[in-house]
Amino acid sequence: MTHSRGVRGARRAVRRARRARTGLKAARLRPRDVLHVGSAGLRSRPARVVLSALGIAIGIATMIAVVGISASSQAQLMRQLDALGTNMLVAKPGEAMFSGEEVKLPKDAVGMVGRIDGVEEVGATADLDRTVRRSEKIPEGETGGIAVKAATERLLAVLRGGTAAGTWLNAANGRYPAVVLGHVAAERLGITEPGRQVWVDDRYFTVVGILDPLPLAPEIERAALVGWEGAQRLLGFDGHPTAVYERSTDASVQSVQRLLAPTIDPENPRNVSVGDPSAALQAKAATEGAFSTLLLGLGGIALLVGGVGVANTMIISVLERRHEIGLRRSLGATRGQIRIQFVTESLMLSGLGGLAGVALGGAATGVYAHTGGLPWVVPPWAVGGGLGATLAIGTVAGLYPAVRASRLSPTLALQTA
Repeated sequence: MTHSRGVRGARRAVRRARRARTGLKAARLRPRDVLHVGSAGLRSRPARVVLSALGIAIGIATMIAVVGISASSQAQLMRQLDALGTNMLVAKPGEAMFSGEEVKLPKDAVGMVGRIDGVEEVGATADLDRTVRRSEKIPEGETGGIAVKAATERLLAVLRGGTAAGTWLNAANGRYPAVVLGHVAAERLGITEPGRQVWVDDRYFTVVGILDPLPLAPEIERAALVGWEGAQRLLGFDGHPTAVYERSTDASVQSVQRLLAPTIDPENPRNVSVGDPSAALQAKAATEGAFSTLLLGLGGIALLVGGVGVANTMIISVLERRHEIGLRRSLGATRGQIRIQFVTESLMLSGLGGLAGVALGGAATGVYAHTGGLPWVVPPWAVGGGLGATLAIGTVAGLYPAVRASRLSPTLALQTA
């Protein structure tokens, strides 16, 4: 090791002595000159440049698209959570601890929950052992999975829902044979507008409204809703709710969650089950990018393959341009300048592929977002990381060809040209 270092030092001393005798200095390349000589090989072989950059572009486009699609889906979920809120809780009857029988919530559960500090809105539904069909001529067993429920007037306000057509249940129509359909129930019944009639139990009910989608209450989407008073008068409803929905202030969600069960059933709070409908959306938003790891790995493999293609292209370029390299060395270009030339060419080649990949990945994300009605989100870190990976691949891919080119003997390079 010491001997080799001494040899290299002696060679450097000889070169310095020669320059001192001749009074000549190596020419310096300005950044503009570096770009000019580095792009010379790219300009002379455009078809090869396109094919070599394609591998890099595919890898970067895959990575950008995977991250962008995942980020767009997460942004849509967070937008839904912001609109629907995370301050809604649902209380349902559980099972008795010893008997295993189903527990009924008290008839005045809505009023009891409304007195909890921090609660702003309360509504309730009750499952009715009834069926709904398009007409009485349809067999009783063909219900399409549509449930019949009694609903209070404030339920829609608690759910922050709206009607796609018609109106919601109120004091006027809730007493009569009127029904509001969830949007899934309306699709299954073939009802597209209010004013139609459906067969509930043993009589016709008039459809007065059709609801918008309710992501936090899918059970309402698949139900036919009857007014609370009308259900008692016409369908034999006993007045016990089976689900109490409440909306509280953001600051009091946790305290209300602790008090909800003891308030509804002070003697046996464990008989009341309290759930958070927004938890499913929050969990989905948190795990949206889990599957993206595999696709990112595939994009990384494509990027490495593209890097191998760039390295192969640069090696071929060195072999084809031996005469140029020998001529430049004979005219005074140093080995370092030859290395800079070919590393710059490799960086420019991979950089072109990286820019094309970012554009393709962003476009693919935009098409997916537009098709699915999602916001178009491409994280800046993904773009920066993709371009950084491109430059790193270009540097690594160009090092060996650049070193090989710099070691060519000018005399031999000119002789074999």
